[in-house]
Order: sequence, then C-alpha cells, then structure tokens
Amino acid sequence: MIKAPVTDKELFDFINTLKDDQLQVFTAADGRVRGAIFHGTRFVNQLRLQHKLGILETYILGQACLCASMAIPMMKDEEHVVIKYEGMGPAQGYSVEADSKGYVRGYLFEPNIPITKPLDGWDLADFLGPGTLTFSRVHKDDKYPQSSTVEVRGENIALDFATYFAQSEQINTAFNSSIQFDKQGRVIGAGSMYIQVMPKTGGTAGDGGNKDSRDQDTEDDEKLITKVENAFKACPSLGLLFSENEVDCEDIVVGLFREFKPVITVTRDIIFDCPCNEQKFIDYLKSLPKAEIESMKKDGTDPLKIVCRNCGSEYNIPLNILDDK
Repeated sequence: MIKAPVTDKELFDFINTLKDDQLQVFTAADGRVRGAIFHGTRFVNQLRLQHKLGILETYILGQACLCASMAIPMMKDEEHVVIKYEGMGPAQGYSVEADSKGYVRGYLFEPNIPITKPLDGWDLADFLGPGTLTFSRVHKDDKYPQSSTVEVRGENIALDFATYFAQSEQINTAFNSSIQFDKQGRVIGAGSMYIQVMPKTGGTAGDGGNKDSRDQDTEDDEKLITKVENAFKACPSLGLLFSENEVDCEDIVVGLFREFKPVITVTRDIIFDCPCNEQKFIDYLKSLPKAEIESMKKDGTDPLKIVCRNCGSEYNIPLNILDDK
C-alpha cells in the first residue's frame, strides 16, 4: 500500500496529541465474558485519506472497518475474513477484510453516495437499507472459504454485526463503534468494542432433586447476560471519549465492567493497511494473454494507471515493463 499522508496540519497536530491507536483484549467474570476494545482514530483517518472519502462515506466505511477489526481477536492461528454487506440503498454496500496479522482493508461499493436531503442523525437506513451480511473465513490450510450469510436491517452497522453473530455463530455478542467529527468534518476520535458471554458447558440433573441443574445454569446465564448488557449499554460514545484524550482503553474496560473483575490479556496494534504493491500488479499484467497486452500498448495510456480498490493506492506502470512477456 502507498500510505497517504495527513496534509491537514491542524488535524496532524491534534492526532499527535492523542494516545496511540491500540487494541486490548480482555476477559471478565472468571472467563465467561470476553471482549476487546480498539482506539482507532488514526486508523479511521488513514482509511479516509486512502479512499479520499467525504463525511458520510467515512462514517460508513469507518464503522464497517472498526467492527471488522473486532473479528481479529476472535481469530485462531492464521485466519483471514472477508465481510461483505450487500444492501438495497444508494450506498449499495461494502466489502472489508480483516487478517490475523493485524491489518484491515476495505472499500465502499459506491464511494460517492448521493444525498437528497440533509442528514438527520446517523441512522443509515436511507443509505444502506435492508440487505445481507456475509462472513467468509479462510484458515491457513483451507482450500475454500467457509461462508455464512444473514439478513440484516442496515440501520446500524454495529447492530448488523451483532445480528450476524446471534444468528450464525449463536453466541451472545454486542458491538459498539463510533466516530467523532469536529465542526469542520475532521475525524478526531474513533473506536470500537465487542463483548461476548460464552455459554456454559455441561450440566446434569441433581441427585434426588426436582430441578435439572441445566435450568439453574440457564437462569444464571440470563442474569449474567442482563448485567453485562446493561454495563455495555452504559458506555458513552467511544469516539467522543478518545477525542477528549482523558481515558485509555483499559480505563474504559475497568470503568464499565468493574463488577466482573476484567483482566487485560493481550495488547496489540491494528492498522488500516493492504498487502498490495507495484510488483504484484506487474506480475498480474504479465500473466494476461499476449493479445490483451498488445491491445493495452496500442490503445491504452502510458503509464497504465491501476488503483487498488481495497486501499485506494494508485500505481503508474510503464507499458514497456511488459515487453519481456
């Protein structure tokens, strides 16, 4: 990826006052609860710069990529996931990818979303609309991806992700993501969080009792889920919190889930990045049929401009580099 620089000096200076982007994984309630929180202000600014996005487009792709970053701590070993939303609204949808190495990339199907009326809040129903959300996972030794699709409403990306996990993974999962803009439309804070209550295993009927111990487990689970949900819902806007630069990820986790004795288990970097490079595109062009290469030389511009759809990087490749075909 060709990394686009921050050219807005005021934004550059502000970002450099913030705490570093960082993802922290945590557990709580003796391991029954697990989750992660990500401070991603630089992350969202980078994806915006790469794709040259407006405010609405930044909000949609930023939310999708922030939520996709939450899939990384759920991965086992080497794994890659492609998350695709296909909707009925004018935004059409998005495709984002997250990799266990710690990078996320993605793009909007419509990078210039038509707006016919002033925005009234951040309800995305008018832009995404109802559609389908598909997760395609590839593990290290898989020949083919394992895919699962659910129908979602397209009003709120974090809720769409929660719907997917509830229906496809059948795990109680909640997502929270937010992006804070200043009055000039700059991204000054961004973050995401997820939390899961893991199911209890086992359970047998009590000796001589009238009540199966699994019934008690179910009651205990419902109480735990309710308490965790209430704590999760109490979280203020993560984008606003990170823009104020007064708390870090651990402060937020401890503040929300103190009752469940949270423990930070892993801290890692997550970045908006793409493994594309000029040589990969050159190798692809050289693999094309000779007639197609000759047609490009005859009718195309020189150098040939190729834009990576996943990160917006622009490569200008001289056609004479294909002469050894």
